[in-house]
Amino acid sequence: MNFEKHFYPLQILERHLDSFGHVNNATYLELFEEARWALITKRGYGYDKVHELQIGPTILEINLRFHKEVKLRQNMRIETQTTQHAGKVGEIVQELKDESGPLHCTARLKVGLFDMKTRKLIAPTPEWLKAIGLTPGQV
Repeated sequence: MNFEKHFYPLQILERHLDSFGHVNNATYLELFEEARWALITKRGYGYDKVHELQIGPTILEINLRFHKEVKLRQNMRIETQTTQHAGKVGEIVQELKDESGPLHCTARLKVGLFDMKTRKLIAPTPEWLKAIGLTPGQV
């Protein structure tokens, strides 16, 4: 399976900073989540669709690696790409880079599709695979 990469631009604001004057570690999780919602919403599987179907994304595991400090007013982009999906579990890699290209933080996530009625992971649907970037024509 080939998955398309998604790009999410953002600027670091005062609310993202901690007392050291750089992005707070917990804030990285929020920024990465914004980028993932932007990806699936753009591909037709946003918040309304999740609640309509009662089936949505869940994170099973997350690992953050900090490479370089991020400061106020830096223009950044988050690159999000599903790297694999086997059975009920997929892997998404997100990279936070500044506009000139250097890598500042990497997130690796194990994700699944959660049925809100049965409260269990389910196999990915074609709509979900499309939402996480499966190349059109492969769904």
